[in-house]
Amino acid sequence: MSYVRNWLHCVWGTKSRYPFLTPDVKIILIEHIRHNAKTKSIYIDCINGDVDHLHCLINLHPDQSLSKVMQLIKGESSHWVNKTGAVGSDKFEWADEYFAVSVSVSQLQKVRDYIANQEAHHRKKSWQEEYDEFVNLYGFCVVKG
Repeated sequence: MSYVRNWLHCVWGTKSRYPFLTPDVKIILIEHIRHNAKTKSIYIDCINGDVDHLHCLINLHPDQSLSKVMQLIKGESSHWVNKTGAVGSDKFEWADEYFAVSVSVSQLQKVRDYIANQEAHHRKKSWQEEYDEFVNLYGFCVVKG
């Protein structure tokens, strides 16, 4: 038997950063994402966000790929939002890109706290500032189409 812990902090936003995730929408969307992930054996430790993006801490199973997990979470949830009309008649979409970084076991609680406090965090720092910080902090190369 293999023993693996592959913790990942994933972040993704709405298309064009549109503020679809009002408090009511965010609550039902997060509940749906958690339920859907569980049915697909995706372990979500915590998930939260702000009006235009979500953060998620997952423990990736050795048989799962990050790209497939993100496709399952983002694709299914946008389909569900549009099917249920959770955001009214507007077409809901996630942006194509996402961020993902590995998390050391020693940093798990710090990441959990950060994700849990997104609303307060974004009263001080915008999504654009956070996006730029992630790009710089983790050395991501951003290629614009």
